[in-house]
Amino acid sequence: MPSLPVSVPAPDTDALTDFVVHAQLMLDPATPEPLRREAEPRLLAQLPTLQALGVFELFAIRDSALAALVRDELATLRAA
Repeated sequence: MPSLPVSVPAPDTDALTDFVVHAQLMLDPATPEPLRREAEPRLLAQLPTLQALGVFELFAIRDSALAALVRDELATLRAA
């Protein structure tokens, strides 16, 4: 997986772009741990929008750890 620049999208980016950028940061072994910790809540914040759009019915997350994180967070959101 190619390394991404150590920058995050502007707050006005769309939810899918924000999710993908932060997922790539989290999955890239070259991402420093502090940046990875910043990326996770930004990624999770996009889940309600992506779920409402039906993204998770159309696409599967192939990384098992990321898929479990998303699945667990969506279950928590549904239970709330």
